[in-house]
Amino acid sequence: MSARADRFITPRSPVEGLNRRKLSFLPVFAQAIAAVAPAGAMSVIPALVFPGLVFGSSGPNLVLTFSVAMAVMVLVSFCLRPMAKRMAAVSGLYSYTAKGLGQRTAITAGWSAMFGYAAVAMAGLLVVGTYVVQLFINLGVTPADSRVVTVLVILATASAACFLMVRGIQISAWATLLMESISIGVLAVLMLAYFTFHAPKVNIESLFVWTGNLDLLPIGIVVAVSAFVGFESPTTLGGEAQRPFVSVPRAITWTPIMAGVLYLLAVVSQDVALKGAPPNIVASSTPLSDLFSQTSPVFAAVLDLGIAASWFACTIASVNALARIVFCMGREGVAPRLFGSTHPAFRTPSAAIICVMPVVAMVPIAIIISGTSPERGLVDLFTLGAYGYLGSYILASASLPFFLRRIGENTHVSWILGAVSTVTLGAVLWTAAAASVRTGNLQAVIYGGVVLGSIIYATFLHRRLPERLAAVGIYDETRELDLFRGRPDR
Repeated sequence: MSARADRFITPRSPVEGLNRRKLSFLPVFAQAIAAVAPAGAMSVIPALVFPGLVFGSSGPNLVLTFSVAMAVMVLVSFCLRPMAKRMAAVSGLYSYTAKGLGQRTAITAGWSAMFGYAAVAMAGLLVVGTYVVQLFINLGVTPADSRVVTVLVILATASAACFLMVRGIQISAWATLLMESISIGVLAVLMLAYFTFHAPKVNIESLFVWTGNLDLLPIGIVVAVSAFVGFESPTTLGGEAQRPFVSVPRAITWTPIMAGVLYLLAVVSQDVALKGAPPNIVASSTPLSDLFSQTSPVFAAVLDLGIAASWFACTIASVNALARIVFCMGREGVAPRLFGSTHPAFRTPSAAIICVMPVVAMVPIAIIISGTSPERGLVDLFTLGAYGYLGSYILASASLPFFLRRIGENTHVSWILGAVSTVTLGAVLWTAAAASVRTGNLQAVIYGGVVLGSIIYATFLHRRLPERLAAVGIYDETRELDLFRGRPDR
């Protein structure tokens, strides 16, 4: 064997312990779909962007807002695809950034991605708790204290999600795909039935008329982006996918496109429906459910169940991706080594999952106990999550040309694509953060604190623990057994 070939083969994979090369394309695709949660996002996020919820007044045009968000996410997917075709990452954008822009920048990308995954998972638990309580109400069972029931539902949901994730990525992926498929079907049927029998008389042209303040558009885009985030989460399954260089790029390419089409259809229908709805429904934390309950409480209950199932799947997918970043950091030594251990039987990053899940559950529980309205909590969590994702997307997109140049595949297209994506994402994030600060919101400040903390920590590692910093960027490397046995070994 040549010396050149030896450089690409290792006796043991740095991510040894995971269930290598077991996931077919569908479970990998299910991870992306569940993380995006199309059914849940179609039902919840457009209503948050609708005038009166996020902005307190006339908000930006929904069709324009979601169209721009879709275009931005598709652009990001084009940046991530070339790297996913060349590297079987287990920590996704964190590893890509390490190979492109270096280890210190990767720490910021990793923290940003973890912050995004955690915030969306928290929002998912909050949605599940809120809609399960609404389900009881629509069935005629009104809880004596809705806050207590919501907290109990969140705890039960977090426990069930933790069990499924520890049990195995294949089981959790198939479960989330099933729940998401059913949820999308339920939502489509109910919306079709609603517009068939109760078609509101609204001028369709009004959907395309700008009705908001231009300063609010970037914030609206950031909230709309939270409906797409997570599409890149299959990049954390590079070590567990059967054909990572095929299935992962396909999943991250098609997910934002398919989700975007569904969102635009949902945006149009909800915009029409909510514009004709009473003010108390528009301002509700569960506007679609309240809208359906006027016609049939049973239909509303079915919708509640579908939305809750979709966000349960999203929570699982988000924490699965989050735990794998924490797992890699544990293996590298930039996080406690305990996080780098795997379950001896199920071969999952069980320590990372078990440690992360209580933290994720604590925040939505604190929101409920504090008396904050669920819709306010969701807006904050989705916005924070979008900031985290956008930050990691910016660094990963900027990494593309440097990543390809490092492996001798430098092209003019990669430099143009990386530059356009980075500038576009940076402009959206900066404008939204500036508008957020001007309006007195603290989301941008909180995210800024996370970024600053990551920079301080990376500087500490650089000066005090350089050998650990140098280890950042591990991925599932080719093993000798992969070649000589004709198939990957566990």
